[in-house]
Amino acid sequence: MRKIIIAPSMLSANFSELGKGLSEIADSGADWVHLDVMDGQFVPNLTFGPAVVQDLRQLNKFFFDVHLMVNTPDRIAPAFAKAGADLITFHYEAAVHSHRLIQEVKGMGKKAGISIIPSTPALILGDLLAFVDLVLVMTVNPGFGGQKLLKECLEKVRFLAEERKRRGLNFLISVDGGINSQNFAEVITAGADVLVTGSAFFNAQDKASYIGQMKGI
Repeated sequence: MRKIIIAPSMLSANFSELGKGLSEIADSGADWVHLDVMDGQFVPNLTFGPAVVQDLRQLNKFFFDVHLMVNTPDRIAPAFAKAGADLITFHYEAAVHSHRLIQEVKGMGKKAGISIIPSTPALILGDLLAFVDLVLVMTVNPGFGGQKLLKECLEKVRFLAEERKRRGLNFLISVDGGINSQNFAEVITAGADVLVTGSAFFNAQDKASYIGQMKGI
């Protein structure tokens, strides 16, 4: 049975108490912290920059999963690597030279991921799958938390899981958008290894029980 990684998203935390949100994730038994970086251009919202990630990094040694929802990710990736990201994921739709950026991220000593929005087919990733550590499938249109999971996007997860097996690759498949206690099992069955959960996690009265349920504990 494969290990399922749970990554609560700080996008749904109270931005005036990010330290508290980080502690809630750590205390819940979750595995990673997901940090959504938005520039107000690639997506219609703004979140935070490298300085916030650097400050949060000082609070604990959690695995920081940084998701760049920005235009020209090549310009900003080095700053997040320096700030303490462990994994940097950028969008296929926002990068001209995806392969080069993957190599640059790995050259900084970080894991590299690539993400696709709902309107982008997984097939387009093609040869890049051999170089990335993670593929992030967005199951909502990115920019805001609290949206409903688009189940048709799970077909991409199935395709990626089959392609990974067929080609003998070992990248992780992450799913982000609308994951909650009612649908997480379907997402795992489709082939996801990493579940990003935002609103459902921070709205849960018992966060440890919520994480335990998703891990099958």
